[in-house]
Formats: sequence, C-alpha cells, structure tokens
Amino acid sequence: MKISTTTIKSLKNSILALSILSSFNLLAQTHVIHAGTLLKVAGEKTKSNQTLVIVNGKITRIENGFIKPSAIAKNAKLIDLSSSFVMAGLMDMHVHLQGELGPKNDSQSLRMSDADVLMQSAANANKTLMAGFTTVRDLGAKAEQIFALRDGIAKGWIDGPRIIAAGSSVSVTGGHGDVDGLSPDILDMRTSKTVCDGPFDCRRATRRAIKFGADVIKITSTGGVLSDTNTGTGQQMANDELEEVVNAAHALGRKVASHAHAAQGINAALKAGVDSIEHGSYANNESIKLFKQTGAYLVPTLMAGNTVVGLAKNTNFMSDAIKTKAIRVGADMTANFKKSFKSGVKIAYGTDSGVSPHGNNGKEGVLMAQAGMSHSDILVAATLHAADLIGMSDSLGTITTGKIADIIAFDGNPLNNIEELLDVDFVMKGGKVIKN
Repeated sequence: MKISTTTIKSLKNSILALSILSSFNLLAQTHVIHAGTLLKVAGEKTKSNQTLVIVNGKITRIENGFIKPSAIAKNAKLIDLSSSFVMAGLMDMHVHLQGELGPKNDSQSLRMSDADVLMQSAANANKTLMAGFTTVRDLGAKAEQIFALRDGIAKGWIDGPRIIAAGSSVSVTGGHGDVDGLSPDILDMRTSKTVCDGPFDCRRATRRAIKFGADVIKITSTGGVLSDTNTGTGQQMANDELEEVVNAAHALGRKVASHAHAAQGINAALKAGVDSIEHGSYANNESIKLFKQTGAYLVPTLMAGNTVVGLAKNTNFMSDAIKTKAIRVGADMTANFKKSFKSGVKIAYGTDSGVSPHGNNGKEGVLMAQAGMSHSDILVAATLHAADLIGMSDSLGTITTGKIADIIAFDGNPLNNIEELLDVDFVMKGGKVIKN
C-alpha cells in the first residue's frame, strides 16, 4: 500500500507533538508532601502519616505512609510536614482588599490615585495569602482595579489569593454602598454607575457590573454601620429592586451576595433568591426558616462587629452616626449568629477584612468558637461551604485527587486549639509554595 506524502507529513507532526508533550511531562514540577496529620475533608476524621503527590499544581496521589520522593519521580521535591497538621487552604467569603478602616481614610481617598489603590490592594492580598487564605470573595471595591488584581494573580504575575470579585456594589441612591460623607460636588463625581433606583434601573446596574467583569453581584438590601449617615440599618432596597437584581444576575450566571442587617431586609433578600446573606445581624425565626428553604448561606463577619465596637469606644475618628450604629449592631451580631448556626443555617466563613486588619483573617474562627461553634464546623465553613458558595467544589475545598493543590499546615492542631488559625506555618497555592 502506497502512503501519501500528506499522510507521512501528518504522522511526523503527530510524533513531534507527542515528543514535546513527553518532554513537558518529564519536566513537570512534582512535590511530595509528607503529612503527619492530614485532614482530607473538613468534618471527617484525620489520618496519620500520609503522602501527597502534587504535579503541575494538582493533587495526583494520596498514599498511606511516607513514600520517598525518588519513588514518585526523579525530579520530585520533598516538603516535610511530618510533624504538622495539613489541610486544604482556607477561604474568606467577605473581604475588601482595597483598603483598611482607620482615621486617615478620608484624606487617603482624596490623595491616592487608582494606581496607588491597586498597589495597596496587592499588598493586602499578599498578607491574606500568607495568613493561609488561598481563595477570597472581594465584595465591594473600585471595579477596574480589583478586576486587574484578580486577573494579575490568576496569570501568576503576582502572588495573592484566588479572587472572586464583585467590583462596585449594586445599591440604591443614598443607601449603603452609595458614596457618602463628602461635599456635594465630590459626591456627584464619585457616584458609581451601579447605583440604581427602581427595578429596571437595578436590572441595568446588575448587567453593567457583569459586563465589566463582576464574578458575583454584591447588593446592599439594608443600611450599613459604616455609612456616614443616620439612615439606620433597616431595609433600603425595595422588594421589586431586589427581585430584578437577582433575576438579572442569575440569568447571566452570577450569584448574588446581600449585605443585610435588619430582619426585614434579610428576609426580603432571601425571598428574592440571593445566594448569601452577609452579616445577618438581626436574623429572626422567619429568616432561619427562609435560609433553610432557599439553601442560602450566612456569612457572619463577626470580626467586623468586634472591630467597629472597639473603634467606636476607643477612638475619635468615627462620626456620631457611625459610632451609634457600630456599638448597637456590633454588640448584637454574636447572639444572632449563635441562634442561626444552632438552628441549622449553613455558614460560610467570612471576615469583612478591610474593616478589620488584613492578614488577621483567622480571628473570625476564634470568635465563631467563642460563640459556641465547634472547631470542626468552623473548618467546614472555611473550606467545604465556602467552595460550594462560589461554585468551585469540584476543584477546591478538600484534599482530593484531581483538585487544585491549595494546601496549608500548622504546627498545632486547630481541631484542638482554634487559635492555630492565627498562625499558619505553611502555604501552598496551586502547587506553588508561598510560605514554608
């Protein structure tokens, strides 16, 4: 049988392609982790003396005992965590990487360029990653800058946690999420294009946010503590506005996170179909029933409440309107959180860092434990539940073959001492060692 020149050429190209792929496999970066205590899945039992094999950023094998790297691959590198507690990377479902609450916020907002804001957010992202939080949801920021940070991290240009970003919030005029506390001309200049009024305008704002890069839609169904106005913390976004936002977001494949303090606003947002409630400070019995019916998550952000109460009592930079709300709401958050998780509401870990200092994200777990939540359930909230909330359970949240190698380790055992979350000793994100 005569083989054509075209066929021979095609075979040569195929052989060359296979050769190149083979070369890449030989050069593939392989890490072998010896884990003294391994928590593969939060909520399940730990295992002792386990070997993890990481190839090109993914977990490819989990074996009993400590296997020599040379038995895995010639180029394999050993990471000795044989005396450590090893688990999946933590996730924070509510951060604001672009700033940090403090007395100079007003002057900084006027003096800092957008480029300065981006540089500051990169520094805060690095602090967050070094604290063991390998994935975060950023729920409110200057859109162009936070999307650039998200994309730069994803491309490997800089180190930081994986970011699910909302950009600017979809909020009503004069409500929480709209600019406040400045002179009228500056207010007008800085009003976001995602501020809306009426259901159809809020549909437009939602679609605009997604068009320009939002991974998730953040809405503000109630007033907020840090709005420099005495408009309270009750419902501000109307029911028809909430429904339009949720419908528009879901139609374009985006989930919706709702800032909500007062019960009326929480319940309205849940009835509209939001995917998570942020803060949930005054969740009542109806709220708990709606959480269970809809499957929405509560992201409690106890750190935010704890932080603003301390600042309101011990500093003078807050306005009287903010101080009053901070002391009242912050003091009430823990009791309502306790009622919610004891009633079976699904909890996802979130700090509102940016209100509290970046890099101290582990303190949320300490506050959750003080409220009575078990250490195991806290780790579930920071891994399994967080991964489910952002729709990434197939690739994150557990140490399982085939998943992305986001792995952290502690000298101690956080199941015994939750304060270990404040001192993460080893961080790997996507197979890259960040902290050792």
